[in-house]
Amino acid sequence: MKTPGPQSAAASRTVSRVVPEPTALKALAHPVRLRMLGMLRIDGPATATQLAVRLGLNSGATSYHLRQLAQYGFIEEAPHTSRRDRWWRASHELTSVPASEAAGEALDLDIAFNQAALSLQVGQMQQALEEYAELPAEWRKATAADDIIIPMTADQAEALTIRLRDIILEAMRAAPPLGEATSQNPDMAPFYVMLHAFPYPGRLPHREGEEEP
Repeated sequence: MKTPGPQSAAASRTVSRVVPEPTALKALAHPVRLRMLGMLRIDGPATATQLAVRLGLNSGATSYHLRQLAQYGFIEEAPHTSRRDRWWRASHELTSVPASEAAGEALDLDIAFNQAALSLQVGQMQQALEEYAELPAEWRKATAADDIIIPMTADQAEALTIRLRDIILEAMRAAPPLGEATSQNPDMAPFYVMLHAFPYPGRLPHREGEEEP
């Protein structure tokens, strides 16, 4: 019989998140930094040397990327008994990046961040596919790769994405904090949920002020 997990006890917890300023996105607009931030969130504190081994980099490179993340508050020093090594931990569980409504540099930074995030996500999806055959049956059943196209107005599409985010955040609030789940319940594993929602490329309706083709 499986031991009940801590889900009910954690149901009302607050998920710590950061909403970075546009300039702070410069620190995240790099796939390696996004991977490092994800590792610190999922696996807990680590040193530059440990991250270098996992990423196949040298410790000088990982130290530089860590300093960039720390400068904008995405990570912070973690208390540790070791006086020789500097340990780092994630400052938040979640990064929220609202869609940019501005033009110019703010929009450029938004696009650069999303490009870095997409690069990381595609790599994670490819690795997940390579490992799919080795998954236990219950985890294969929980895995999905769906794409669904629905005719909508912009307002309807925004309302849908808000609802989907709310459902995902509700599940996150009901779960233990990242980095602690597997120690509390051996049946748990980090479950990666990606949400991509956008107008079908090349199919936006005609906008006022634009000439018909």
